Amino acid sequence: MKTIAVVNQKGGCGKTTISINLASALTEAGQRVLLVDMDPQSHCAVGLAVPEEQIEQSIYDVLISRSRNEPIKLTEILWQIGDRLELAPASIDLSAFEQQMAGIPERECCLKEALEDMKDSYDYTIIDCPPAVGLLTFNALRTATEVIVPVETGYFALHGLSRQLETLSILSRRCEQQVNVKVLASMYDIRTKMAREILADLRSRFGDKMLNTIICFNTKIKEASSFGQPISEFDPASKGRRDFSSLAEELLGTQTKEQRSEFVNSLADQLESISATADELLEAAKPTVKAPEPPVAEEPEPTLLEEEITPVEEPELLELEEQTEVQESQAPEESRAAEVPEPEHLEEKSTDAKLSEYYGVSQINDAVVFVTLYPRAQSVQIAGDFNNWQPEHASMNKVGDTGVWQTEMKLDPGRYRYRLVVDGQWQQDPYNELTELNPFGGFNSVIEIK
Repeated sequence: MKTIAVVNQKGGCGKTTISINLASALTEAGQRVLLVDMDPQSHCAVGLAVPEEQIEQSIYDVLISRSRNEPIKLTEILWQIGDRLELAPASIDLSAFEQQMAGIPERECCLKEALEDMKDSYDYTIIDCPPAVGLLTFNALRTATEVIVPVETGYFALHGLSRQLETLSILSRRCEQQVNVKVLASMYDIRTKMAREILADLRSRFGDKMLNTIICFNTKIKEASSFGQPISEFDPASKGRRDFSSLAEELLGTQTKEQRSEFVNSLADQLESISATADELLEAAKPTVKAPEPPVAEEPEPTLLEEEITPVEEPELLELEEQTEVQESQAPEESRAAEVPEPEHLEEKSTDAKLSEYYGVSQINDAVVFVTLYPRAQSVQIAGDFNNWQPEHASMNKVGDTGVWQTEMKLDPGRYRYRLVVDGQWQQDPYNELTELNPFGGFNSVIEIK
């Protein structure tokens, strides 16, 4: 059984999305897959439509039971998601795991011991790690044969990558097994110049530590999550589904005996190597980032790639561009508008038209607009700093039968934390990537009003 840990201490880089859809893609390729959620937020269960109130035992119970000499088998907590896919769900109790295990010997091996009995039942185990490097992540590293570090193709994500690799390198010195470390470019938008430049630098600097597959920005993937489905079920013809199928095929292709014999470096040596590369890349990126370009430079132009990237220099980027252009030319105008909302265009439309094209939170004129998608919800409310965390004071309105919920507020400039309350269940905004850890082990969504 091969075990892949999806690790990044930065939130909002798509770890859970990658874990769910990679697991699904591997099952489509005929593999038996176990998805283990080690994140106290339990987003894997949400993303696969597992009712939270029906989860009686989670991976926490399995991990903690061994220290109490009352071991619970992993099979007792599993949820059957598909013919070849099972989920070991998480729970908020995981946030107390490190404290509960303080002083207990071999506490970093709890997950490895739990999975030992399952090694003949699955071909792959995918571990969704929490957005923090602690005992939970270390448990994942101790059992992993491979580590995938997803990196959003943006400057701040690049800065986080450098720190992430440095922290992992320190932890990995205590790991004795051979682990293959790979960097995965995610949430990539070929239409922006910065994303193309950072991807090119990532490839040139990381070399064979960089996965060839790129997970492109795709709103269909976010919509699939809100419906509790992997992209392969929600929209089998989408670009997002093709990306994850390619990722699964690449990982399956790297598992030959000849290639495995080449992975002779320790996890610490690999991470030190690519961490040093990340520092160099970060330093090289600074001049470009410090000189902001006019907004017009970020608009997609058909001739941009032809002028800056020749087929000889970046044939793979041109192939991606061609695929994107074909997909956009076949898509309705409304769908393309939803992919890249333009504020100046939104201002010319009615409020309903603006809201229907953008999920998340944005400023339109003097109003702060919240839009989200929950087709099955009976009520959606917002609780945050701006209403003393009382959701009954900020109910969202449902837009017809589309499943879209919307509301707008007038807020003074500043930084606000908030959460959505969907049918009484508190959760972070799935369409807002700016988050911060709250005292309860979960995440608040954050907005900054200018």
